[in-house]
Amino acid sequence: MSHYRDNLPQLKDTLFLTDGGLETTLVFHKGMELPYFAAFDLLRHDAGVARLRRYYEAYIEITRHRDLGFLLEAPTWRANADWRVKLGYDARTLAAANRRAIDLMLELRDHHETPESPMVISGNLGPRGDGYQATARMSAAEARRYHAHQIETFADTAADMVAAFTLTYVDEAIGIVQAAREAAIPVAISFTLETDGRIPAGETLAGAIAHTDHETDGYAAYYMINCAHPTHFMHLLQEEGEWRERTRGLRANASKRSHAELDESPDLDAGNPGELGLEYRRIREWLPRLSVLGGCCGTDHRHLGAICAACT
Repeated sequence: MSHYRDNLPQLKDTLFLTDGGLETTLVFHKGMELPYFAAFDLLRHDAGVARLRRYYEAYIEITRHRDLGFLLEAPTWRANADWRVKLGYDARTLAAANRRAIDLMLELRDHHETPESPMVISGNLGPRGDGYQATARMSAAEARRYHAHQIETFADTAADMVAAFTLTYVDEAIGIVQAAREAAIPVAISFTLETDGRIPAGETLAGAIAHTDHETDGYAAYYMINCAHPTHFMHLLQEEGEWRERTRGLRANASKRSHAELDESPDLDAGNPGELGLEYRRIREWLPRLSVLGGCCGTDHRHLGAICAACT
């Protein structure tokens, strides 16, 4: 059952690490085929589960050496209705995959959690469409109905919270927060940022956070930034506003390339892990409530090790 659903420890400014770029690590470093970047498809067989277990344990080892918390994000970013059709799942087998993912996170927590290294389990959601472009948009009401199935599944498991990543427009974020509130489970919202620091739909990050909070009575536990290199949004950090207090998580890309360049690239740009760690340290000076540190496209355990070393 849920450890922390009513009392998320990362809201107490305890520093938590999370993982890096799951899909890019498996595809480019491990040579695995992931149709539609759907890591949850590995849960179908024992070898895939073992591969995922080893992936998470590499990050857990980093945190335990420094007595930090760890946020276990389930490998379910693609486990929603549109993507399950492309992958040949029906609604029943998709729900079973989401539950199996949380069971794996619970197994890892039971085996590795210590009083000095608490572990929070998060049901991971991705966008209905593309994580780089604000295409095929839904209204907030449509987004609430669409994502409610996955959120309700997570709410009936040991997950402490849900988190939605690579969101590109505000209405989808609003719908997800509304569905989480109806399911009585905490939710974090993470927006994709472009090279100009705006979300793909064009709003500023501050505006997107304020808009989402206004429409949902501030229900989201916190907000995050992901799928952008720090150089894409460093210029925003001196801007005053409530958004700075509400932003508690960062999962940056390893590469300084734009999303269009990443989409077209046949190789993985792993950037400079040491440089990325120092950039995280600078960002924490501007965003003092930042308490969840992880990675996105192109990052792996090397980057998280450097981030950990720089920020602790």
